[in-house]
Amino acid sequence: MEAQTDQTITLGNWMLTLFLTFIPIVNIIMLIVWAVSSTTPPSKANWARAALLWMAIFFGVGILLSIIGGIGLATL
Repeated sequence: MEAQTDQTITLGNWMLTLFLTFIPIVNIIMLIVWAVSSTTPPSKANWARAALLWMAIFFGVGILLSIIGGIGLATL
């Protein structure tokens, strides 16, 4: 197993990273790539994992609220 070294992520790299996360569909693909790639710096990989987790949480809450809202509308 190769030892990971902390790499400083430049401002330009963060600018490109954030830009790519603003594009629908591309953001999910890139977050998955950064989260699982062994060449991604550890801080960026952790950030990508956290962003994916937040997306999953918000998606789940959105589905739950849609179901609750749908049930509420069905009783009207």
